[in-house]
Amino acid sequence: MPKVVDIHQFLQVPGKPYKIIDVRSPKEFEQGHIPGAVNIPLFDNDERAVIGTLYKQTGRQPAILKGMELVGPRMAGIVQSAVDLAIDNTVYVHCWRGGMRSGFVAMLLEMYGLNVFLLKGGYKKFRHLALETVNATHTLLLLSGNTGSGKTYILKKMKDLSQQVIDLEGLAHHKGSAFGALGEKPQPTQEQFENELTVQLLSVDKNKVTWLEDESRMIGKIVLPPGLWEQMRTAEVYYMNLSFDERLNHIVKEYGRFPKEELETSILKITKRLGHEESKNAIIALHEGDLHTALGICLRYYDKTYGHGLSIREKESVHPIPFEKLDVEEIAKALIEKLSVNTNGKY
Repeated sequence: MPKVVDIHQFLQVPGKPYKIIDVRSPKEFEQGHIPGAVNIPLFDNDERAVIGTLYKQTGRQPAILKGMELVGPRMAGIVQSAVDLAIDNTVYVHCWRGGMRSGFVAMLLEMYGLNVFLLKGGYKKFRHLALETVNATHTLLLLSGNTGSGKTYILKKMKDLSQQVIDLEGLAHHKGSAFGALGEKPQPTQEQFENELTVQLLSVDKNKVTWLEDESRMIGKIVLPPGLWEQMRTAEVYYMNLSFDERLNHIVKEYGRFPKEELETSILKITKRLGHEESKNAIIALHEGDLHTALGICLRYYDKTYGHGLSIREKESVHPIPFEKLDVEEIAKALIEKLSVNTNGKY
C-alpha cells in the first residue's frame, strides 16, 4: 500500500531529493504547482472536463468507467514516465485533494514495484500551507537604495557570504520598474509565485534574519502577500546611498544591451508620470544613441518615487550607509558588519 504522509513530511524528505509527481491536468499544473514537481497528468484538460461533467450529470460510477476507458491505453506510458523519474525506486505522488487520481496512479506504480508516498489532502493542503507561510511572521531586514544601486547583485553576494536572502524579483521574474521585464522569463502566475516563496520561507532558519529587497507592493503583475507586505513596511531598512552618476552608469551598463525598440516601449509605459515633454526628450536621446540622457530622465523620476516611499517610514528604522562606488563585495561586507554592530553581534 502507498504510504500516506502529511504536507511537512512530503516536503521535507531528509537526505533524498525524491521526485514529486503531480497527476493533475496540465491546466491545473500551469496555474500553480509545488516547486520542483513534474506533471504526469492522468487526464488532459479536455478529458478532465468530460469526466467532471459526467460525474455531475450521471454520478460517480459512470465517471470512473469513462476515466478507465480514457486512461487504459496510456497506463504503460504513465508508469514508464514515473519509473524514469524514480530515485532509489521511490516517488512522491499527489493530485488536487489526495483523491482518486493520485490513488489510481499510486496503485499502478505500486503494482509495478515502486515505493510510493501519497500527499494527504493533495495540492489543496499545500496551498493552505502556502497561504499560511507567506502571511506568517518572519524576521526580515530590507536592503534599500535608489534605482540603479545594484541591490539584486549585492543581495546575491550577501547570500554567498552566508546571509539568508530571498530574491523576490527573481521569483517574480521582474525587476520592478517599467524596464523590469527586459531580459526576464514570462512572469509566473500569482499562485506559483506564492508557492515558490513558500518553499524559500520554509527553508530559512527562523532564528536568523532574512534579507529582502525593498519593493513596491507590486512586482510587475505579481502582488506581494498582505501579511508579508505589512511586515516589510515596518521592517528595519539598510539604505545604500550612492550618487546619481554612479547609479546612472550602472543602469546604462545594465540596460544598454537591449534593443532601442524595447527601451522605447519601457519609456512609453511611464509617459504620464514623466510628462509628455520629458518622455519625448528621453526617446529622442535614445534614438540618438545618448543612453545617459535617455535613462537619466527616467532615473530622476524613479528617484522622486523612491524618496517618497522612504520618507513615510519611521526614521529610526532606516539605517543610511553612504558609498562612493558600486563595489558589490565591499558593500555586502559593510552591510553585514553594520548589522552585526546594530544587533550587538546577534546576527
